[in-house]
Amino acid sequence: MPRSVNHVASRARRKKFMKLAKGYFGRRKNVWTVAKNAIEKGLQYAYRDRRAKKRDFRALWIQRINAGARINGLSYSALMGALNKSGIELNRKVLADLAMNHPEAFKAIVDKVK
Repeated sequence: MPRSVNHVASRARRKKFMKLAKGYFGRRKNVWTVAKNAIEKGLQYAYRDRRAKKRDFRALWIQRINAGARINGLSYSALMGALNKSGIELNRKVLADLAMNHPEAFKAIVDKVK
């Protein structure tokens, strides 16, 4: 008896994968084995960087808060310690936005905790 191969399913699976390779350069977009490797690596990077993105943004916010705090005569750690002690619950994202875009509001917060 001849071997039965489900070409419909395997073709659909390849087609789905090749759709992910859209926009790639050269053979990565149209040669199955090359595209498969490129897509798998790309998905690994995407998984990793969804987590790294959170770390990167937190680091950026801390740098911005530190810069704003030093303009107003405090260090980052002194400012965060004073904020916690005074019970002001603003997260780093909001503080960084204030330090960048609304320096007068940030200065008011720093003056309140000094």
